[in-house]
Amino acid sequence: MARIALFGGHGKVARLLEPLLVADGNEVTAFIRNSDQAADVSAAGATPVVADLERLDVPGIADLLRGHDAVVWSAGAGGGDPARTYAVDRDAAIRSMTAAQQAGALRYVMVSYFGAGPDHGVPEGDSFFPYAEAKAAADEHLRGTDLEWTILGPGTLTLDPPTGQIEIGDRSPGLTATVPRADVAAVLAAVLTRPRTAGRTIEFTTGDTPITEALDALP
Repeated sequence: MARIALFGGHGKVARLLEPLLVADGNEVTAFIRNSDQAADVSAAGATPVVADLERLDVPGIADLLRGHDAVVWSAGAGGGDPARTYAVDRDAAIRSMTAAQQAGALRYVMVSYFGAGPDHGVPEGDSFFPYAEAKAAADEHLRGTDLEWTILGPGTLTLDPPTGQIEIGDRSPGLTATVPRADVAAVLAAVLTRPRTAGRTIEFTTGDTPITEALDALP
């Protein structure tokens, strides 16, 4: 059993992930933005904790993470406000990495997107640009830490039923294909049980290979 801290605990992927982690025998702490979300998180089997990531400093986040074995970052500002996008998707994410190191929660899994990086190719005038820039900075910072990190880069997310099958692809700019959120949750759960995925960026879309087989086949 592991104690797993989940940032963005009321998100669509997170609520699909929580019951998977609990079914595997883990204890899940789900950090949420407001108390109105607590009932949904509890129904998914996780323990809700209200935390304002925009205002918490590194020591404050470290206090939340103490006693946990792993961290999953699935939080996000949700677009619309560039300043808040940078504040959450870049700055708060980076603070959480430093906090995880201080708290000894060394396994860290970041949910990014397919094609993230400094060469993301999104024009500066595009509404997606702040998110692309924020994720590029957060991902790069994570790669430079001594955390046991994994960065997941799913394709365009959908609400389709899960297929249980993915295609792990080489990096290419932009969002290239789709993947159901339920499959992203399944990949997250599988990665957390596979230490050999640490130190890897894994980009994937819907494919023809069962999730566990695809992950186990990584060189």
